[in-house]
Amino acid sequence: MRRRGGRLIAALVVLLAATGGGYVVLDGRAQDTQGDERHADGLPPDTAPVVRGNLSATVQVDGTLGYAGERKLNAAGPGVLTRVAPEGSSVARDDELYGVDGRPVRLMYGSTPMYRPLKAGDEGEDVKQLKRNLKALGHGPGLDPEDGTFTDGTATAVKRWQKAHGAKQTGQVAKEDVAFAAGPQRVRRADAAVGDQTGPGKPVLTLTGTERIVRLRLEVSRAQAARVGDRVTIALPGGGTTGGKVDSVGTTTAGDEGGGSGGGSGGGSGGRDGGGDGGAKVEVVVAFDDPAAAKGPDGAPVSVSLTGETRENVLSVPVNALLALAGGGFGVQVVENGTVREVAVGLGMFGRGRVEVTGGGLREGMEVGVPKT
Repeated sequence: MRRRGGRLIAALVVLLAATGGGYVVLDGRAQDTQGDERHADGLPPDTAPVVRGNLSATVQVDGTLGYAGERKLNAAGPGVLTRVAPEGSSVARDDELYGVDGRPVRLMYGSTPMYRPLKAGDEGEDVKQLKRNLKALGHGPGLDPEDGTFTDGTATAVKRWQKAHGAKQTGQVAKEDVAFAAGPQRVRRADAAVGDQTGPGKPVLTLTGTERIVRLRLEVSRAQAARVGDRVTIALPGGGTTGGKVDSVGTTTAGDEGGGSGGGSGGGSGGRDGGGDGGAKVEVVVAFDDPAAAKGPDGAPVSVSLTGETRENVLSVPVNALLALAGGGFGVQVVENGTVREVAVGLGMFGRGRVEVTGGGLREGMEVGVPKT
């Protein structure tokens, strides 16, 4: 029997990522690295079973730590900025976001923006939001938050809120008093400084939510590797990994100038997507299972392992079981009853150090030759 080692290396070089996924580069180079391990009876150094099951291709993608829901907060009225919440700080309900002419603009929770002053007789979703916040703050325990009318009871609750902050008790809420956002906010950066003149429509702060996320940008050709709800593994900046899932898959955007480093693969295997050729990209947002595990500064690089394509109920063997056949193509050594025979196989998807194989009369549980482990 001919020596296995040179033909194994001639078949392929296997590159496996630390998470267990990776990609395979077929290589025509020949070296004899395992000839010394062959048995005198011609049997391979070791064997591994043919397995039937689902096979997934792992795609590793470079991303960055961030926060969800980035948005600009514009000033509601003219004046001089007298306070701006510090960069990196968290702002909760009723906390001050910024001040104009000494008058604080406070955060309240809601999805409808503060687009008008609110007073007795007004109706709408913004009135409901105001009442929910006043009730949550303990200033209007009897308010019905599902009633969108600004009632006398609402005015009384507003006066209590104003009194708590030492403000003039008008019973009305000016457009410049409140900014609505979906929940607690984090100040990513200040877009204006104390002492600046501001006015309607001028940005004051860039805000995000407080929930940690990872942002990825996938090449369009690999967008199918990320589907909402898919499980992922995240390698953190300081070491260690944690779990998460794909929260959203966005629309196509322009790529970066010059791109970054990227990796490719043959035979449908997994690989690394690092930004590549600067072409069109799809933005993917990944949410953490445990937000407390998301350690690292805003913008810190992370690596995310996506499951990618899955083939169901297929036969697979370890990648290092493959041999380059003399007549072309690939095969494996089947070991049965103390004898060995070579069979040609067709290759399918590569994933997690294994390869889908067809043909050759292979069955689940058969043993195939592999290098000594």
